[in-house]
Amino acid sequence: MSSLRNAIPRKAHKERSQPQSRKKFGHLEKHKDYVVRAKAFHQKEEALQKLKEKAAFRNPDEFYFKMIKTSTVGGVHRLESEANKYTHDELMLMKTQDIGYILQKLQSEKNKIEKLTTTLHSLDNQPSNRHIYYAEDREEAKSIRSQSARKVAVRASEDIPDHIKRKTAASYREVEARKSRVQELEKLYMDMAMQKELQKKGRKRKLREDEIICPTSKPVYKWRAERKR
Repeated sequence: MSSLRNAIPRKAHKERSQPQSRKKFGHLEKHKDYVVRAKAFHQKEEALQKLKEKAAFRNPDEFYFKMIKTSTVGGVHRLESEANKYTHDELMLMKTQDIGYILQKLQSEKNKIEKLTTTLHSLDNQPSNRHIYYAEDREEAKSIRSQSARKVAVRASEDIPDHIKRKTAASYREVEARKSRVQELEKLYMDMAMQKELQKKGRKRKLREDEIICPTSKPVYKWRAERKR
């Protein structure tokens, strides 16, 4: 009987909406809305209860070093500054790893550019049929050469399908984008290498504009000569 009872279609009882006379009070809360609100309320209530228990059972003799390394400013917990968190050797090691990563990406981009350039070069320089024309003078040779060049250009443009043309144009755009990225990576590599050299030991000074032999927009430094043992 239970299976037959479940097989009979039943009417779906829907929750009523907000009456027209009470539209000014906004949306009428449904049961699912109450469930979400109740869960959020109970979660906050449990969190407050746990905090009250921690405060009640706190050990007054408890101590850890964060108590003297941090402070509260305007009611906001502020950590100690981590400006000198790493030693000089650790900073140099991290700088070397960063430079190695930039150099690896730079070499990868150059290899991709070379591969794309080779592919596009092989597509542009496809072998064509050769015809020998004989001219009486230079003027006739020039006219024959111009006519043959126009025919070859028209034939080449007609033979290549549209989707191949679109792919070739996209490949050229990709090559240009990768070349600009290589320039940015080279600039970044040079800047990071300069910063690494400036962090090393040794007396150095920045040259003035009148002391620079080859004018450049980047700063130029000169290290003091030291005798090596």
